[in-house]
Amino acid sequence: MFETLFEYPYLPFLIFVARICDVTIGTLRIIFVSKGMKTVAPFLGFFEVLIWIVVISQILTKANDWICYIAYASGYATGNYIGMIIEERLAMGIYLVRVFTLNNGNDLVKILNKKNFGATCLKGRGVTAEVDVVETVVSRKNMVVVESAINEFDPEAFFVIEDVRSTQKGIFPSKNFSLLRRWRLGK
Repeated sequence: MFETLFEYPYLPFLIFVARICDVTIGTLRIIFVSKGMKTVAPFLGFFEVLIWIVVISQILTKANDWICYIAYASGYATGNYIGMIIEERLAMGIYLVRVFTLNNGNDLVKILNKKNFGATCLKGRGVTAEVDVVETVVSRKNMVVVESAINEFDPEAFFVIEDVRSTQKGIFPSKNFSLLRRWRLGK
């Protein structure tokens, strides 16, 4: 019965689904590698390559048809898209947010502190005027709250967001761990 699944009527569909799975896993694996998650990344890599080997062997032995090739390419593209959606929903990681404002940056620090985020205000010189530079480190899942606070404080503020691999010490919101909370809706 397993052999009949790899016959022509089913083969393009199986190739498509398998490519979605292996590319989605590959996308997540790359993200976990960049975040330094040494135990999860190799585990995902094993299944990514296992699925890929099965699919490519079927293409090389049985699939000599453009429909299978289209299924392979479509599965790859769809897997990238699904992997990015899953990664966005997981919201893993830490950001450094640097805000440049003409307003008093100490007021933004107070706003962020009330929301349980640590922040630092520095003085700087822009092209046209003196600016306050406010820096804070936040988890990705809290970025919506911080971005909203910045925009309320100064809709004209310029800010940049940078990925941070790790942090030590500092002031961060308490962690009430829940696996389901990681699956948030959109940005």
